Amino acid sequence: MDRNQKHALAAQVKDKFGRMTSAVLVDYQGLTVEAVTKLRNEFRKQGVEYRVVKNTLIKQAIAGQPWADAFGKTLTGMTGVAWSYEDPSAAAKVVKAFRKDNEKLKIKGGLVDGQIVPADRVETDLANMPGKDELRAQLLATLQAPLVQLVQLLAAPAQNFAYLLKAKEDQK
Repeated sequence: MDRNQKHALAAQVKDKFGRMTSAVLVDYQGLTVEAVTKLRNEFRKQGVEYRVVKNTLIKQAIAGQPWADAFGKTLTGMTGVAWSYEDPSAAAKVVKAFRKDNEKLKIKGGLVDGQIVPADRVETDLANMPGKDELRAQLLATLQAPLVQLVQLLAAPAQNFAYLLKAKEDQK
């Protein structure tokens, strides 16, 4: 790979780090080709972009960021980067699910909105965060709760009257 190609690839990686909501670094050493292909397919299904990038290119791409030095310390050995652009927990959830069957996949660390997430917390905290759709459902339920209660309160007198009539009918 010549210098121009390296600069172009570093620019692409920089763009990905600029657009992402989260990134998870993994060490895929020891995985079979079939396992890596399965991992890539799982990432693709969740809308996560996965790529194997040289550590030096990642360091060039993140240079100048306030978190670059601390994040750069995790860049040793073989590195695969999973970028999530919409749902911050998507990449971590895929990695967590994949690690159940393939313990050779190791998490190096993560990055969420400029905050570094240590490797141990990627699987415990980041992967357990509710997804975008789950948060929307919770918000919708919260917004609907007062309306549901209002309808129940308005219907209660008529319902109670119907119960009273049924009780009188049962007595006779």
